[in-house]
Amino acid sequence: MMNNKDFPVWEVSQLAEKESWRKEINRPIYHIHKWWAQRLGSVFRAILLYLENSEDSVWNRYYREHNYDKTVVLDPFMGSGTTIGEALKLGEKVIGCDINPISSFLVRQELTYVSPETLKDEYVALEQKVADKIHDCYNTIDRVTKEKIPVLYYFWVKIVTTPEGEEIPLFSRYVFAQNAYPSKKPEAQILCPKCWNVFKGKYNQTECICPRCGEKFNPQKGPVNSSVVYGKNGKQYKIKDLIPSDGKLLDEKMYALLAVNKHGEKVYQPVEEYDKLLYKEICSKLTDNKFSLPSYPVKSGYNTDQVRGYNYFYWKDFFNKRQLYGLGLLLDEILNIENISVREQFLCLFSSTLEFNNMFCSYKGEGTGAVRPIFSNHILKPERTPLENSIWGYSNSSGCFSSLFKTRLLKAKEYLDSPFEIKVDTKTQKSKKIIASKPIRPMICNDWEEFSENKHTALILNGDSSHLPIPSKSVDYVVTDPPYFDFIHYSELSDFFYAWLSPVLKDKYGYFCSNTSRRSNEVQQNDAAKFSELLGNVFLESNRVLKNSGKLVFSFHHSKIDGWIAIAQAIMQSNFYVECSFPIHAELMASTPKSSAKSPISLDAIIVCSKKQENAKEANPIETCQSYINMFLSHEKKLSKSDLFVIGCSQCLRKCVADRMDADEMKEYMENIVDLVLKNVNLNHQPICDSVNTANISKFHFDENDQMNF
Repeated sequence: MMNNKDFPVWEVSQLAEKESWRKEINRPIYHIHKWWAQRLGSVFRAILLYLENSEDSVWNRYYREHNYDKTVVLDPFMGSGTTIGEALKLGEKVIGCDINPISSFLVRQELTYVSPETLKDEYVALEQKVADKIHDCYNTIDRVTKEKIPVLYYFWVKIVTTPEGEEIPLFSRYVFAQNAYPSKKPEAQILCPKCWNVFKGKYNQTECICPRCGEKFNPQKGPVNSSVVYGKNGKQYKIKDLIPSDGKLLDEKMYALLAVNKHGEKVYQPVEEYDKLLYKEICSKLTDNKFSLPSYPVKSGYNTDQVRGYNYFYWKDFFNKRQLYGLGLLLDEILNIENISVREQFLCLFSSTLEFNNMFCSYKGEGTGAVRPIFSNHILKPERTPLENSIWGYSNSSGCFSSLFKTRLLKAKEYLDSPFEIKVDTKTQKSKKIIASKPIRPMICNDWEEFSENKHTALILNGDSSHLPIPSKSVDYVVTDPPYFDFIHYSELSDFFYAWLSPVLKDKYGYFCSNTSRRSNEVQQNDAAKFSELLGNVFLESNRVLKNSGKLVFSFHHSKIDGWIAIAQAIMQSNFYVECSFPIHAELMASTPKSSAKSPISLDAIIVCSKKQENAKEANPIETCQSYINMFLSHEKKLSKSDLFVIGCSQCLRKCVADRMDADEMKEYMENIVDLVLKNVNLNHQPICDSVNTANISKFHFDENDQMNF
């Protein structure tokens, strides 16, 4: 039996928190393309070391080079490939499977070695063929010198029309650009609501006068307040009620731009006649060209119905005509690359660029990455004031093809050459890179025979992981991060990329043949019973392929007991038992989805399961919770109420599964444990009390062996 005390929870959490601040820098291999809910490589490296038997501790082995070439690791929910990459770095053989085609494609690309020099040469060739053509779409006239200068970004706003015929721009305020740290740099850009002039002001000023037309107004108050918009006469309308009934998209108006003058200075300008004529000219060019543009429909679904309600019925509707023209130019040139491996690397980069070049992006401001991408909130939300990026980009651009080539694709390939770990100085909190693995050079296989007969192999599959094409009892460890039990369906979101990739990849990869990335047996569900059943099917298949001594280890967190009950039922359905579980840092609290939550979760539970039930003494769940909470708080780690909930529920799993409790029994047991945990911890981050009164747990008691029973 494995012991959660053998896992260096605090040391790994500290390391994981450092990694989470800049995942794409600290683990670039997993960030060549967008994926959702990416787990931290440092955590999964530690998990894999924890599973490999050794007299030495996990932490002592963490920065050493290893070669566990006899070990086979499976991840049935491959996602961005975190388990795959970390296992390969330890010398283990890996099998990865995912039902989503985007996952299978991006993991193949991240593991495929193409030398940085080869990529640079092809990039230069591509630049010579297409960069100037795209740059010609993004220029303006300098208001001072009257010379042409490059444009980094265009600012747009959606327009609604009232039943009375009034056209209203959907501004919540007229301060449209400010620094990411406005208290330090208060200068901002303001739009005049009367003449649409652009001028400088302060981000928080409440009164200003337009220098062009003399209009006096409060730049903090636009016509939009939440989901409603106000006409000039003060009449209120719901924005949703003003969506065109004929199926057309809302009109959009280009009103400002950010350009770079001949001195290299960024300048904001209002849109003028030249800019309008340029856009009109590009629209006519799009009509004259036959590019490989997306034609797939946006299918109905929980996430996609939100945008369909705004008349986004095709994926090409997410882009304006200039974006479609520029992306079409770029994609057609990439498809002309002769070397297939190199071509697919650039196709992956192209697809990654889409995230920052569509009309669902917005402006983050100066002093940070300027472009807030479409999936910053993991949902499809129409943007009222979109930001149009310049696609190929310039030296001072953000989220463009040229910058992502250098910061994402090249960095990932360099990581394959020199896979490093970050090491944090506990005194200064500064980190440094430690090379702790040989170069990652797996042989990427397509079937079990090829995989089993060769060394240093990676079998990358696409399909339903409840039916794997591998023999029984052939895997040592299953290590994974299952889909989340909630309303976010990744396949509905991944169709945004799939619509571009499918037409150009379907001849080589059969899993790109349909017009959607959705599949019937996806585990991602918001129905607890269905989620548990589908997850249980995958776990049951994992049980089949695992050796008798093998372990199933997975990460999980949820803010509701229903999610934890579903997990426990899936474990029972698949004939596993829980050995132990421990909390670990998992998420950056400053990320957009987390920062907007009332009580965000920063911890995952790592749950270790085996095929046989151990007869060892069960730990008191309250005392275990107390120990973990005290550990985090003693290191001044802030815990939210939801974090405490995760710790409490995770420590209930072993008994729930061992006793084969039904849903009602689990619910009562978990609620009482969690309630006791929450009552005995000070949310001002004082350690939990030394002794815990367990008398409040109805229907449960501790016997002489400190085991809680009915």
